[in-house]
Amino acid sequence: MKIKEGFVLRKVSDANVVIATGKAALEFNGMITLNSTGVFLWEELQKGCESKDKLAERLLKEYDVSPEIAKKDVYAFVEKLEKENILE
Repeated sequence: MKIKEGFVLRKVSDANVVIATGKAALEFNGMITLNSTGVFLWEELQKGCESKDKLAERLLKEYDVSPEIAKKDVYAFVEKLEKENILE
């Protein structure tokens, strides 16, 4: 899994937002606001990640959460990005 080309994370005032640029803006005309956990997951996905379970493992190493919460949060985050057609 990886973020498609044309989607960028920017800091706007106190908010972290994802916007589409170039050709990606033709399909996605909005923005997604991310909290600090979302920013971490976004950055990990930009690097590329083999699976949701691997992404949950990375989240566990970074944050003090239970494995169940990490998995639930990762699956919900990835599902949202898939729904918006942001992942390759």
